[in-house]
Amino acid sequence: MKKSINILIIEDDEGINRLLCNIVSKSGYSPKPAYSGTEAMIYLDSGKWDMVLIDLMLPGLSGEEILNKVTSESNIPVIIISAKLETQSKISALRAGADDYITKPFDIEEVSARIDSCLRRYRDLSGMSKTNQLTHKDIVLDMDAKVVTMNGTQLKLTAREYEILLLMMSSPNKVFSKANLFESVWNEKFYGDDNTINVHLSNIRSKLAKANGDEEYIETIWGMGYKLKS
Repeated sequence: MKKSINILIIEDDEGINRLLCNIVSKSGYSPKPAYSGTEAMIYLDSGKWDMVLIDLMLPGLSGEEILNKVTSESNIPVIIISAKLETQSKISALRAGADDYITKPFDIEEVSARIDSCLRRYRDLSGMSKTNQLTHKDIVLDMDAKVVTMNGTQLKLTAREYEILLLMMSSPNKVFSKANLFESVWNEKFYGDDNTINVHLSNIRSKLAKANGDEEYIETIWGMGYKLKS
């Protein structure tokens, strides 16, 4: 029997929540609505989820607090769907570990496509097992478990951060342009949105530095892109 894909939808507006649940259902997934941050926390603690959709402006606990909980405890994909249009809101959410950010009002087909794309990347990564591990310096990336460790300590990476690191460790001598990284990881055409790549690389560097501040792992090749530092 095919495993159900369970998606938690955290949105306080009943009409929008119902619409999102309908989009998820029509895509063949199983939605679960939550209408407040407090209700969402109950479901997060009691269930297993394959993806979470989060509105930032929620009663009870805020969407930002929910996002921090999800990304600190797992690497499942998270999509923010919010009326906040400010660039800083998007950057803050991405820095906190969100994998995608969709602004309201949204296009139904776009939301459906982004959910499919995010889940596909997540499943593709979990299914990779030709080589169990990749290593670079003291980084060990286990492709079966989708876990990254440094000196035996597991790094808390989001799904997108994991994908970027996996891509770079799979070709350790390659210089990746921002377009290379975006189109390979997001599976979308790159139109010069530097913020998305910059935020995710900054997050990865920060987490690596926190685990080992004496080593540099990713270097910037000015005018070209990024590569693993040998």
